[in-house]
Amino acid sequence: MRTTNRPIFLDIVSIRLPIPGIVSILHRISGVLLFISLPLLLWLLAGTLDNAAAFESYRAFVAHPLVKIGLIGLLWAYLHHFFAGIRFLFLDAHKGLALNTARTTAKTVMALALICTAILGVWLW
Repeated sequence: MRTTNRPIFLDIVSIRLPIPGIVSILHRISGVLLFISLPLLLWLLAGTLDNAAAFESYRAFVAHPLVKIGLIGLLWAYLHHFFAGIRFLFLDAHKGLALNTARTTAKTVMALALICTAILGVWLW
């Protein structure tokens, strides 16, 4: 006997999400990234508050190009999470639910996060 209610294989890689879906997933990923990086950031903060010699050693650590790239990545995660969070607060208040508005605000969140990261990243480098 054949069944017609067989499960369908969904290839996650081939699914094309709309831009609001991408913003939603990136919001979650950035939140997890910020949560996981919190111990490192607290370690850096605590180390800089010890004494002047410790501050200089942490300053040298942060001056390494790979560390700077990682911190700029965290800066993007923070900015994206911030802007997307504001967008989701408006969506929770039932503002901007129309398809065109949702697409526009999602594109705006992506653009704002990237532009602000680029500006602050160049300034901090």
